[in-house]
Order: sequence, then structure tokens, then C-alpha cells
Amino acid sequence: MKIRTEQDSSCEDIEITIKYSQKDKRITQIIDYLQSYDAQIKCSVDDTEQMINIADIYYIESVDKKTFAYLEKEVYHIDLRLYQLKEKLQNFGFVQISKSCLLNINVMKNIRPLLNSRMEATLNNGEKVYVSRKYLNEVKKALRNEETP
Repeated sequence: MKIRTEQDSSCEDIEITIKYSQKDKRITQIIDYLQSYDAQIKCSVDDTEQMINIADIYYIESVDKKTFAYLEKEVYHIDLRLYQLKEKLQNFGFVQISKSCLLNINVMKNIRPLLNSRMEATLNNGEKVYVSRKYLNEVKKALRNEETP
């Protein structure tokens, strides 16, 4: 893969061109990843609504019927349910890791096995989340860049 960059002071927005001989899974994943930088979701904190970039979300957790987005240092409330977010974010690198949690694998630093067929994922900000054994196959597929169901 070749990457060329060009600075043009007349550009008002970033323009990305992807050349390929045949569109395959890898090309689709690159496009989805790039689109996640412009994709946003409505969140709230302290009764103030704001839009946050999907790529900035480390993981999403459902606690007591409320859904929260965890960023590098901030936490926001989301009005959508976890199953709705899973469907909406699956093309942006999010994978379900437990009954109540979705993880953005693009911010995962490493993953290591624990007892009872569970795994511990360390994120870029040093935070750790646990992968339940029920969701291990889905995570492994995502890490191997395969499509998850």
C-alpha cells in the first residue's frame, strides 16, 4: 500500500482518494474507518447536548438502563439503547464484548487472556475492559478483520 500526501492551501476540506484494482474487504474497512472520523452521535452531559465523533469513543456501556459513551477522559450519556448502537456502529470498528458493553477495537492497545476463557483489553488511555467468553469469537473475528455477524 502506498500513501501519498499533498498540502494544498486552497483546499477547504480534507480530500482522500483511494485507488484500487478491485474493491475488497480491506478497502471497505479502510473506507468505513475514514468515514468514522466525520460520523457523529448526539450525547449529553450536565443537561447539555452535543455531538461527538464516533472515532473518539473508546467504549459504550449500558448501566441501569442508561447508556454511556466513554472517551479518553470524558463520559457522555447517549439516549440510544446498546442494541441500537451496535447496529449503527458495527462498520466503524465497534464489537460487543459483553452483555452491556461495545468496544471500539481501533483504540485497543493490547489484549491478554484471563482465567475462565475471558480476556482483558487494555485501551490507549490505559483503561481496561473485560471480554466475556460468550463474545470472544466476535472479538477474534474483528481482530482478524473478518466480518462479524
